[in-house]
Amino acid sequence: MAVTTRYETIIGIEVHAQLRTASKMFCACATAPVEGHPDEPNTRVCPICMGMPGTLPVINRRAVELVMLTGLALGCHVETEAVRFERKNYFYPDLPKGYQISQYALPLTSGGRLEVPVASEGTDVVVGITRAHLEEDTARLLHGGRGHTLVDFNRAGVPLMEIVTEPDIRSPAQARAYGEALRDILRYIGASNADMEAGSMRIEGNVSVREAGTERLGTKVEVKNLNSFRSLERAMEFEVARHTEALEHGEPLVQETRGWDEGKGRTIIQRSKEEANDYRYFPEPDLPPLRPSEAWVDELRARLPELPAARRARYERELGLSAYDAGVLTSDVALADYFDGVVELEIPPKLAANWVAGEFSRLLNVHAAERLRASDVALRPHGLAELLRELDAGRVSGGVAKTVLAETFESGESPARVIGERGLGQVSDLTLITQEVRAALEEHAAQVAEYRAGKQQVYGFLVGQAMKRLAGRGDARLVNEELRRQLEDGRQRH
Repeated sequence: MAVTTRYETIIGIEVHAQLRTASKMFCACATAPVEGHPDEPNTRVCPICMGMPGTLPVINRRAVELVMLTGLALGCHVETEAVRFERKNYFYPDLPKGYQISQYALPLTSGGRLEVPVASEGTDVVVGITRAHLEEDTARLLHGGRGHTLVDFNRAGVPLMEIVTEPDIRSPAQARAYGEALRDILRYIGASNADMEAGSMRIEGNVSVREAGTERLGTKVEVKNLNSFRSLERAMEFEVARHTEALEHGEPLVQETRGWDEGKGRTIIQRSKEEANDYRYFPEPDLPPLRPSEAWVDELRARLPELPAARRARYERELGLSAYDAGVLTSDVALADYFDGVVELEIPPKLAANWVAGEFSRLLNVHAAERLRASDVALRPHGLAELLRELDAGRVSGGVAKTVLAETFESGESPARVIGERGLGQVSDLTLITQEVRAALEEHAAQVAEYRAGKQQVYGFLVGQAMKRLAGRGDARLVNEELRRQLEDGRQRH
């Protein structure tokens, strides 16, 4: 399906992020399984989160703090007059009470903005934040293969933050970039793990297409079942193309909710889209209005850490890093903290960036299935700094440094000790280097003749053979100097 420039894409994003609290939104049940115990279905529940008659909810203060902190990070206004909880009514197996306690008319925070770098388009876009409000999560449905569905209420009542944008996004690439930027902020401030694969962050795209230059919005479709940012971008691309083709052929579009089928690469109809009045919102009678004090808001504002955009700018301005390196390092707060830890030990920033964003991150990706982050790695920043000092001083080669990093990454052993005990230090003995270079040239006389005849590309092969004889530990500078000297001496004799 082709997309033409005659039409303009309009996208708004809704994100649901589970908040990092120990207990649920309105009761004392744990939000995560107890360490060392299996997470059996329907074990982290009580009469309150199961929606039993006669129970009364109590607001989780920490959840309120995290939504306020998120609002401040996004430049939102934090409501201090009266924040009201409301009942959002609908009947579905994952909702034990038959309604969800949420916020609608008077959200906790509203009216913010997020500036998002879109690398693939070479620009930044400003996305308006309509609101960030607080609610409770639903239960989890497990669909069986014989037409039956099981319900696990462990997730029911977990504090959930919903962040809704203005329809300011103009391309699928921008939608993806917004999601990634928001995830980074949520992790930086500790509000949520924001892990889409684990379900702690869920994202939905609202998309419509209209003729360029017009003000009226087109028919909106909401797309669910997006479990990665790649899926978000692909689903938006599919819907933009589908809408455009329908408009060009004069076919009607229906406001509806669609799901994303990753395997087939297409959206599928789920149901007609609900409006706000379908949920019959009304004030939650069991909870009083919430009035956060100005002092509380000021305290949270003072606790805001350095956010990703500010950190990127500082890395470029103060450490002299490229925009690319700064972007990679600040994409995850744990990785940025690890990098800072290495630099604080007087390792040159560029050297530290090359290794943390390069080989160290590659090893993290090897353990991606375990969701390993830099903060979990056994080798702490002082260990990597120790290894980089050995490398910078010329006591080990780059190849050996990679080997040692791979081993100590999981063990946490001292890289210097491993290098010393195994004799992995760089060979700088000029007599030995001279001897092994001579032997390499004698063994590969044909290639030496080709080089002297003008075939310069053979030089790399000869370097490799000399290094091989030195077990990859030869000082690269000394090996190259001696190799060129012997090649030139031989040329003069001939």
